[in-house]
Amino acid sequence: MTTVPSSLATVTDPPTRQVRHLVSIRDLTDDDLYSIVARGARFAAGESASPLADRVVGTYFVKTSTRTRTAFTVAALRLGAKTIQYGPNDLQVNTGESSEDTGRVLSGMLDVLVARTAADPEEMRDWSRQHRMAVINAMSAEEHPTQALADLTTLLRRFGRIEHLRLLYLGEANNTATALALALTRFPGVELELRTPAGYGLPAEIAAVAREQAQRCGAHLVERHHMDDLPGDLDAIYTTRWQTTGTSKPDPDWRLRFAPFQVDRELWRRSPHAVFMHDLPAHRGEEVTSEVLDGPASIAFQQAENKLYSAMAVLDWCRATPAGSAS
Repeated sequence: MTTVPSSLATVTDPPTRQVRHLVSIRDLTDDDLYSIVARGARFAAGESASPLADRVVGTYFVKTSTRTRTAFTVAALRLGAKTIQYGPNDLQVNTGESSEDTGRVLSGMLDVLVARTAADPEEMRDWSRQHRMAVINAMSAEEHPTQALADLTTLLRRFGRIEHLRLLYLGEANNTATALALALTRFPGVELELRTPAGYGLPAEIAAVAREQAQRCGAHLVERHHMDDLPGDLDAIYTTRWQTTGTSKPDPDWRLRFAPFQVDRELWRRSPHAVFMHDLPAHRGEEVTSEVLDGPASIAFQQAENKLYSAMAVLDWCRATPAGSAS
């Protein structure tokens, strides 16, 4: 029989850790959403903290990324964490290991996993079926939740509020638009109008959830598939690339259908004080003209910088904490 050294006889297992996952904006309560956005703005204003000291954050990016990958890596370092990076060919999921097994293994070593797959978010749900490692969706095919949080942080910094803002979104209702619709409809008085080509609107399930939220919170969501009778007196006009990372369109003539939804200076006749937003990268001359993207109304590059501060807020919110302690 093995004798346990007396110095180890009274050692107990470490306390169970509580973690919070962010796979979808729907994982956040209203208070969570408001708190993350406000914290991002405070980090942007110079607030400093090291809540991730002695923690390890892994980043797993199957698809290309400039802003999101850099933002989360720098955010983790600024919050005191160490980082480890995985590329598309580095994990054993490529050789047949199940997503759930991968999550269980990584959760024994990492405190947070930030992942971009441009695939079904169920894979991230598999990773999150453990209670030791937080999982953050840095973009899936369906939704880009951390982009929406960065966008809301940008709006808060620009306008001092999000309530009662009026926004127009143009182009495909892709994963960025999905996240925006799920996030903005939680704020009272917000008016969000999406103008998308027919067949490229919000998924029916997402639209239903966003409309229910809008009704509950006193927001307003409209989706139309033409460019007639555009609203005026807007606070922001938003667009994204027409060809989203990791996707393709079945219609060979899709560019002709998207052409009327280009953002150009003519849009500002009705809303001369509106700002222009874009999640970047941009294709000048397609979804937006250079005159707009590089013009005085554009806050697209401030928006990109705010991804860092928003990432800091998300990591802070998701971090593992001992059971029963304050988060």
